[in-house]
Amino acid sequence: MMRTWTISGVLDAARARIATARLAAAHGVPPLERTRLSAALSAHLRQCLTKGGTWRLTLNPITRAGGESRLEVLVTPSPEATAAGQPPWRMTLACPEPDRAPQTDAADGDPTTLAEALLGADEDTALVLRKLREQEELVAFHREELQQTNQGVVALHAELDAAGRAQREAFAAERKARTEAEEARRRLTFLADASAVLTTPLNHHEILRRLPDLLKPAYAGNVDLWLFETDGDEPREGAHPAAVTAARTGRPQYAADHPGGLAGVDDHPPSPERSARPVLCIPLPTRREPLGVLTMSPPGERWDPDDAVMLVELTRRASIAIDNARRYEHNRDIAETLQRALLTELPTPDFLGLAARYLPATHGLNIGGDWYDAFRQPDGGVIAVVGDVTGHGLHAAVMMSQLRTALRAYAVDGGSPGRLLTRLHNFLHNLQPDLYATAVIARFHPDEPTMTWAAAGHPPPVLRGPDGRVRVLDAKPGAMLGIPLKQDIADHTVRVAPGTTLALYTDGLVERRARGIDPGIERLAAALGSFGPQELRIDLGGAADGILDPLLSDSERDDDVCLLLCHLREGG
Repeated sequence: MMRTWTISGVLDAARARIATARLAAAHGVPPLERTRLSAALSAHLRQCLTKGGTWRLTLNPITRAGGESRLEVLVTPSPEATAAGQPPWRMTLACPEPDRAPQTDAADGDPTTLAEALLGADEDTALVLRKLREQEELVAFHREELQQTNQGVVALHAELDAAGRAQREAFAAERKARTEAEEARRRLTFLADASAVLTTPLNHHEILRRLPDLLKPAYAGNVDLWLFETDGDEPREGAHPAAVTAARTGRPQYAADHPGGLAGVDDHPPSPERSARPVLCIPLPTRREPLGVLTMSPPGERWDPDDAVMLVELTRRASIAIDNARRYEHNRDIAETLQRALLTELPTPDFLGLAARYLPATHGLNIGGDWYDAFRQPDGGVIAVVGDVTGHGLHAAVMMSQLRTALRAYAVDGGSPGRLLTRLHNFLHNLQPDLYATAVIARFHPDEPTMTWAAAGHPPPVLRGPDGRVRVLDAKPGAMLGIPLKQDIADHTVRVAPGTTLALYTDGLVERRARGIDPGIERLAAALGSFGPQELRIDLGGAADGILDPLLSDSERDDDVCLLLCHLREGG
């Protein structure tokens, strides 16, 4: 049965190599041939990991005419390597006992299985070494006998002895190759782990703080960062001459009293004002222009050339992370400024008290499309609305402002909440066919004993009566605004009396991944019902804070939170 493994890292390669050796043994491949297969496959997998990408290892038993069985090992290169002209690697072995192949994968990650595979590989190596030792003992035996016969036999013995030395040199070369592979694995592991540490924060100051900690003490003794935006692109006071050269040329510079011999790094003479200790100065490149220069001294006498290559690559990745963090901070500041500017002050009609709270998400691009608004209509009524535009960032904030402006414009002509939402639906569908929003609108009028409301894909309003009883207005809402569907969103009417309080909110207040939205709505209703009538009448803003505190006890929020309280005053 054909077996296939996908290889994208060192652990995948090790498991695939173990599984290949065990399956070869199960197919009856002799130990010597298995050892040759393992050595050849390991060498090729090391090359694969160096080139990067995702590689595929396939083990295919083949039965030819006449009953001959063979085992084909095929390594298919990644798409990037294929595009670069990298051919597949193939090796075929004879299988004396093909029916012994297991039906399950041999390297499933279980420690016991991996340990058995490692011991099995050691047994194959031990067998080869035992055969070699036997040959050496045989050679030694014949050497003593043949030295007593003639020079011709002595010459033959010398040839056999040379063959033994060649074998030992081969094993020494293999040990050296393993050491080099381990060093390469160490560097790749450090580079991957350090890249993850640098790309996690979205604050460039945090990245700059973490970078020296990653380099010291394993790869650098001292680390200095010269940022052009902070210190200027002219040479700052005390800057190393090699750092100035690196800033002007955009190439890494190595300053020492001896040539560095580092790939891709220019040698620079030592500074007479400074110690003779070597210095490596690496620019921080970006797509547009360098951000600065990273200057470091070696942890010992000098850097290993391969370590220097790794440091140049890490600096490049750190520069990209800093640039991306700065872009993120810039866009976040613009979006937050825009959003705060659009969340205007609420009106103060005599018959209706209003209080609103908005909290951005605590992580990620914490500017979203949540919004609230309240304004008067020409007939004396008051419109209260809470909405949520899909997505985050500057685009969501801009679309939120357009919906808010459109709603105010539509409301000037009058119209019920359902009619206003229908017009917003058509507006959004024609303006941004791939963008959606939810909203809930409530309308109060001083001369009417009822409240009219409508919702489009939005969580239901929560209404608290003057007697303290709370209910969820769960009449069927319309669909989301902007979806490719013609809809007329219906109005719903509920009787209200002075002392009534309505809560409009976005899903960030009540929805949690682990619990869903319904428990959150129940908690909101309980929090709203816990206030006394005087608390809502005297301090509606304090009541809004009192609702947020228990519902947002966790400090981490994936979404924005918006809450708008409307309290119908007595004698309004």
